[in-house]
Amino acid sequence: MNAEPLKVGLAGLGTVGAGVAQLLARNAALIAARAGRPIEVRAVSARNRGRDRGVDLSACAWEDDPVALARRADLDVVVEAIGGANGPARAACEAAIAGGRHLATANKALLAHHGLALASAAEAAGVALRFEAAVAGGIPIVKALGEGLAGNAVSRVYGVLNGTCNYILTEMERSGRDYAPVLAEAQAKGYAEADPSFDVGGIDAAHKLALLATLAFGCDPDFDGVSVEGIERVALADISHAGAMGYRVKLLGVARRVGEAVERAVRPCLVRAGSAIGQLDGVTNAVVVEGDAVGAAVFEGPGAGAGPTASAIVADLIDIARGARGPAFGVPAASLAQAPRAVEPTAPFYLRFRLQDRPGALGEVARDLGAEGVSIRAMRQDDERDAGATVVILTHACARAALDRALAAISASPVSLAAPVALAIEDV
Repeated sequence: MNAEPLKVGLAGLGTVGAGVAQLLARNAALIAARAGRPIEVRAVSARNRGRDRGVDLSACAWEDDPVALARRADLDVVVEAIGGANGPARAACEAAIAGGRHLATANKALLAHHGLALASAAEAAGVALRFEAAVAGGIPIVKALGEGLAGNAVSRVYGVLNGTCNYILTEMERSGRDYAPVLAEAQAKGYAEADPSFDVGGIDAAHKLALLATLAFGCDPDFDGVSVEGIERVALADISHAGAMGYRVKLLGVARRVGEAVERAVRPCLVRAGSAIGQLDGVTNAVVVEGDAVGAAVFEGPGAGAGPTASAIVADLIDIARGARGPAFGVPAASLAQAPRAVEPTAPFYLRFRLQDRPGALGEVARDLGAEGVSIRAMRQDDERDAGATVVILTHACARAALDRALAAISASPVSLAAPVALAIEDV
């Protein structure tokens, strides 16, 4: 064993940073044996010096400024656990790389927006940039795509990438409650933030999907190229109707190769209830990689929290201690060309309409759909006590633009009592 320890600086001592410090202390001997050398926290940075982090940090140097921490010459690697796409997190990461220090980060937003620049800088400086913890928490999907499945031509990578949304959709189905009270419960349990828009709006999942697409297809992390739709408009009625037809509703992130282009989309979808994704409950994450050699490889596990995230960061530190210096995204940053953004391919859809309960209403819907080339595969109708009726239609595969034109025409018709709901059906 190399007696010289890997000297770590922790920028940020919140849930993630403190979790890393705790894990390094608790499993010090095991980690040293696997890394071939000790891994020690030598300096830390956070806003509050007095808070109890559940681990003794009294021997560590303290820096109030995370950038000053990143510039310390007595460190080998900086762990960035601050968060945010810009500000102190970005400045600390850039300073660490510029100073010749390796970098491990859990910051998906930073990498989704600035990953190409950071990867280029790390390669030029001859240092490692590792980010296993940035995607799906404790699931080792970054290593799987960059190493274990590196010989595969990947056609599609998809998954449930946000535990908050999966918890809400699961609990709505289980309890029969609407979105708002379940969201409030998720906030009370700590699964959702006071401002949950980052999660329920799909942004968190979109950051992760941008990184998965880069790893899978060798394109740049084009966050702006991700089509994003959250779960705010998913109603209990949609979950109930989907269940009656053998589906469940999931917020799904999907990246796939479409010729030379890459499609990236985060949206609520109907998936087969018996599929690996369809059976996923609670805050668990799952990622499926479809490769030409391996077929479909399924990775499932906890997507957030102190333990799983710290596990991923410490795994990166062990790799760095062993001498891992490969390119961050599996190929040199210079080869991460911007892939054309795919026009959304055709897909079947679930449609829910609230219509006047009168003769000819359903015929008008069918006519407007047919006028745009949208054909009906299945239909079910629920009569209500009032004057309206709920009609659910499953379509054959169609272009979303054509479907939107048909839905606009239906919404403008007197037979429509509410805005239609459209959810893609993803074959998983």
